Amino acid sequence: QLQLVESGGGLVQPGGSLRLSCAASGFTLENYAIGWFRQAPGKEREGVGCTSSSGGSSVYVDSVKGRFTISRDNAKNTVYLQMNRLKAEDTAIYYCAARMTFCSAVAGRFGSWGQGTQVTVSS
Repeated sequence: QLQLVESGGGLVQPGGSLRLSCAASGFTLENYAIGWFRQAPGKEREGVGCTSSSGGSSVYVDSVKGRFTISRDNAKNTVYLQMNRLKAEDTAIYYCAARMTFCSAVAGRFGSWGQGTQVTVSS
């Protein structure tokens, strides 16, 4: 059974950093594209970034380019979202999601989702 578990969220001051983890079980994560999404209160879920299956490239929404980076550790079956220079508007619940091979900007095309982890950026 495919399962994704996010961790690493928390409260951080503006300008700070967090690293989110997305640990997979029940499948080999390197064969899957992993997307990171977020949902702020009262807003729709939006894509933050995505990394294609192992060896592929990563793409990011404009608002996080240069600040967020997705990486993989295939040995740990885990994908990370490194978030630097955080802003108040980054506050949201962050989710990771998996689909075979290629990224998509459409959340509905991802079949497996984690439970989410809260990120709060506030002074």
